[in-house]
Amino acid sequence: MDFYEVIKKRRSIRSYKSQPIPKESLDKIAEAIQDAPSACNKQPWSFLVAINAEIRKKICSCYNGQWLREAPAIIAVIANMDTCWKRLDASPIANVDIAIAMEHAILAATAEGLGTCWVCAYKVDKMNEVLGIEKPWTVLAISPLGYPAEEPIDIKRKPLSEIFQVQE
Repeated sequence: MDFYEVIKKRRSIRSYKSQPIPKESLDKIAEAIQDAPSACNKQPWSFLVAINAEIRKKICSCYNGQWLREAPAIIAVIANMDTCWKRLDASPIANVDIAIAMEHAILAATAEGLGTCWVCAYKVDKMNEVLGIEKPWTVLAISPLGYPAEEPIDIKRKPLSEIFQVQE
């Protein structure tokens, strides 16, 4: 798939087939994550791809969306808040690094014909607890991963004039 086609095709998927994900696809997603840039190349992340039913059940206990339970895998993105680069005011930017790496994963998944959906609507402390994540690490986002059960609808985007300006 052409890069721009991947960007246009990417949608938040909320319905999944139970079909397993090929190892080759997981490997390509892993390579896309590895290639993601991060501040000072610190790569303050760990990506857990939960295929195991018990681990997926633990993750789902922190989020009520039924569609998350349908996916054959769930990605949990874990950030190290101590080793990430810090702004001049000492605030960590792991969330920025994680967003970049997660988007690499999501675009790679789209190129592999897989669906994803960013999820951040959970209690972080509970998610960390059920996955056994301890400080300075924390789960910053999750996403189901699997083959879409239906074609997503087209979404309306703001006009380019509202979101992109070139100042000369």
